[in-house]
Amino acid sequence: MEATRASVSPSVLFVDQSGQLGGAEFALLQLAGHCAAYSEVVLLSDGPFRTRLEALGARVQVISDARVSGIARQASGWNCLRVLPGIFRQVRAIAARARDFDVLFLNTQKALVLGVLGKPLHRKPVIWYQHDILTRNHFGRVQLTVVKWLVRFAVDQVVVNSQASARSLAALTGVAADSVPVIYNGIDAAAFSRGEGADGAIGAIGADGVDRADIAALRHRLGLPADAWLAGLFGRLAPWKGQHIALDAIARLPGTHLVLVGAPLFGEDAYAQRLHEQAAALGIADRVHFAGFQDDVPAWMSAMDVILHTSTEPEPFGRVIVEGMAAARPVIAAAAGGVTEIVRHRHNGWLVKPGDVGALAEAIGTLRDDPVLAQRLARQARDDARSAFSVEQYLEKMTQAIRRVAR
Repeated sequence: MEATRASVSPSVLFVDQSGQLGGAEFALLQLAGHCAAYSEVVLLSDGPFRTRLEALGARVQVISDARVSGIARQASGWNCLRVLPGIFRQVRAIAARARDFDVLFLNTQKALVLGVLGKPLHRKPVIWYQHDILTRNHFGRVQLTVVKWLVRFAVDQVVVNSQASARSLAALTGVAADSVPVIYNGIDAAAFSRGEGADGAIGAIGADGVDRADIAALRHRLGLPADAWLAGLFGRLAPWKGQHIALDAIARLPGTHLVLVGAPLFGEDAYAQRLHEQAAALGIADRVHFAGFQDDVPAWMSAMDVILHTSTEPEPFGRVIVEGMAAARPVIAAAAGGVTEIVRHRHNGWLVKPGDVGALAEAIGTLRDDPVLAQRLARQARDDARSAFSVEQYLEKMTQAIRRVAR
């Protein structure tokens, strides 16, 4: 019986570097929960991610080293050498756990390095889920070089979260982009359907016939103005996420409010403070709502009239965009990276040039002033999110990839 189970569902050791909740972690949360009966998760630092995993029944082990966790994406070779003892300890610890599983699934770049370096010790097939666009915009030369050679010679299968990520992998490693499976993150559409009425009508975007009372009650519960036109921007507060671009755009739109849902995570508190100062300097502090990190993203999205995505650099995927679509909200997004694989301009959303304040302000104003257009985009967005980015598709494709590697 056990041999039959293993042939269908290989046992998996998942490894992730973060204890915080980001896009990569939300993707792993779904997969680890699905595979909880025959898997374990190793985290390289502790945090709320562990709590969420355990709530789904996943077994979690934390193998942390503060110095290794502190290595930045742009770290130099010298800084990496200084933490070699900690790296070796984590490599051995991961390898020791991997011996008890059929497959080692590495979900982040540090997990990739530490898991693959231990391959001579554990001798298990390795799959890496690449969540990043691998360029010097975000990663140091040393880190990219290490990733390049590990992928070429030690990783059995790379899976990417978008065609954009696949192209960056091909440019870095020489691996053919079309040989790498693209598995888009899955979104639980049912969790984001609160804005719909019993007849499927979409609420909170100003269309005729929409019952605004429910939205007003929701906004009251969340501490948001009941009658304002709200643009919501979801994600950690970081310069490349472009919250400062959104502030400049809102300053050009009297009466429109901006809700920033997210918090600084990786030493970006100074940027968060600058956003507060920017709002005050623009004279819009009363129209900008800093909500901080929120667990109930579906509720917050349902309270918005439009969802913004303002990243100044190409986004590998754009999970928050699909969530906004699943919430049946019109989405305005920066046209770069994996975003263009999700949003079709004026069909299921609105694309603007990254960093273009004028274009962003114009797009927001257009959807605010044309509720019929906003309604049409939101309906198509909802349908596309359900058909192309479902959790069921994601889990099926990912478990198939794991089985192939385990053979």
